[in-house]
Amino acid sequence: MILDHLARLTDARGIVEHADGARPALRSGSCTDDNGRLLGLAAALPPNLATRRLALAALGFLEQARSEAEVFHLRRIGDTWTDDPPSDDATGRALQGLAGGTRASWPDVRRRSRALLESVGSFSSPFARSSAHVVLAAVTLLENDPTDPIGRRLLDDGASGLPDAGPDTRWPWPEPRLTYANALLPEALLALAHARGDTGGVERALRLLAWLVAEETRGDHFSFVPTAGRGPLEHGPAFDQQPIEAGATADAATRAWFLTGDPHWAATVRRARAWFAGRNDAGITVGDVVTGAGFDGLRRDGVNRNQGAESTLAFVATCWRDAQVSGRAEPRVPVEGGVA
Repeated sequence: MILDHLARLTDARGIVEHADGARPALRSGSCTDDNGRLLGLAAALPPNLATRRLALAALGFLEQARSEAEVFHLRRIGDTWTDDPPSDDATGRALQGLAGGTRASWPDVRRRSRALLESVGSFSSPFARSSAHVVLAAVTLLENDPTDPIGRRLLDDGASGLPDAGPDTRWPWPEPRLTYANALLPEALLALAHARGDTGGVERALRLLAWLVAEETRGDHFSFVPTAGRGPLEHGPAFDQQPIEAGATADAATRAWFLTGDPHWAATVRRARAWFAGRNDAGITVGDVVTGAGFDGLRRDGVNRNQGAESTLAFVATCWRDAQVSGRAEPRVPVEGGVA
């Protein structure tokens, strides 16, 4: 994996949210969402000076975002926190990143991530994706220690807001429309059911993920939902498609592969990686293999040339998942037994 563009977007204060082309748009500031993502990714990647620098920058941002309020601030521009209201999604991503930080190779990152998690305590949300991030944070903690009190508390907190699949086999999705980071929901349902030893729940989550993969497939490639989402009666390719969809799909399929060993899920990860390489509705590359940058959206006639944090993190993470299922990296998800 090439981390050049991630390094370009990241300074000692965290990762910059947006970019003008390849240039960091400093005026956009840094947000809790992206720094949570960055910490979790940097902690999972092979340890070296580059990944340590990224992890420390993201962790430092989250520590400061938390230090001045009972909830995480959302965004900082320069040295000033903005008036943006706190975001449940951002808090969920922060918790997931911090949980990943407790498994980092560096003792100081593990210690500081744990300390910040302990300062948060309980966190529950009525929003499905926020709850999904909380569940995934909890499962990461419980994989290390099934008795972890924070992990157990967060598992219950997240489960309370996580919707299950619906009864309609034609549209089992727990929402009226597919929106964004869709595969996050079946991944969290799968992780929750596995953690609780719920065999039926594991099977339902896998069926829901398989339905989503089929729903977002056109021919031999992924045709992800556009920014406007997609409902039951909407068919055919639509744009702008976002790299976060490919990243979430790769994450979920990797977990499914580790838990089941089914080669179908490894092939799904590779197809998500291929979406970045041009196997998509427009036949255009969405990731720069020279710099490791992800472009901000796939359009009918090209790509959004801006290379922001969310898209770049999704591209690098998808490359990492591809390496994992292809045997070029060590798995980070246990494949047997529950954790709670």
